[in-house]
Amino acid sequence: MSGGLSRPGSPRRGFIAGALIGAVTLALPRLARAGAQAEEPLADSVRSVLSAAIADRAPPKPTFATIDERLAHLRWLGAMSDRLRKQPMEFATRIEFLETLWYESTRAGLEPALVLGLVQVESGFKKYAISIAGARGYTQVMPFWARLIGDGNVAGLFHMQTNLRYGCRILRHYLDLEKGDLYLALGRYNGSRGRPEYPNAVFGAQRGWVLPAR
Repeated sequence: MSGGLSRPGSPRRGFIAGALIGAVTLALPRLARAGAQAEEPLADSVRSVLSAAIADRAPPKPTFATIDERLAHLRWLGAMSDRLRKQPMEFATRIEFLETLWYESTRAGLEPALVLGLVQVESGFKKYAISIAGARGYTQVMPFWARLIGDGNVAGLFHMQTNLRYGCRILRHYLDLEKGDLYLALGRYNGSRGRPEYPNAVFGAQRGWVLPAR
C-alpha cells in the first residue's frame, strides 16, 4: 500500500484510535463512578443539628491530651502521607488533606481509615470529581445538601474542608438513622441501600488505610 495508510483493523489504526480516544478522555471533566445520596425529608431538629455542625468553622488543628497521643498522630500522618504519594498531590496539599480528614472524621465519630476508603471509592482522591448524578468533590456530596443544611453555595462543595465535613456529617447522619449499622449507612450514602457492592468496596479500600498496631 502507498501513502502510509493502514488497513481497517490494523494495529496501527487501533493505536491511533486509542490515542485519540485517550486524548479526548483526558480533556473531559473527571467523572466519579460512585452513586449518589437520595434526597429525603429531614426533621427540623435533625436539620438544625446538621446545619450547626456544617457551619462551625473551627480549623482542623488537632489537640492531644498526652505526648503519646501526639506521637501516635504524627506516626499516622507520616504513614498515610507515604501511601498517598502515588496520588497527584503536592506534599503540602497531602498533609493538609490528611489533617483535615482526620479532624473531620474524628469530629463526626468515624474512623479516619473508613473515610479514606470512602474517598478512594467515591472520587479516587480527585478534588474536583463530578459524578454523572452531579455529586461533587472528594466525598461526592450531592448539591441538594448545600441547600438543606448549608448556605446553598454548591461551588463550596469543592473546598477541601467543606467537602470532607459534609461527607463525614452525612455518613454520621446515615449511621445514626441505621442505628449503627455501617453496611446499611454506606448503602444510603451511595444510594444503593441493601446492595453489597458499594459497602464491600469501601470496606475493602478501608483495609488499605489501617495503620498496623505497633
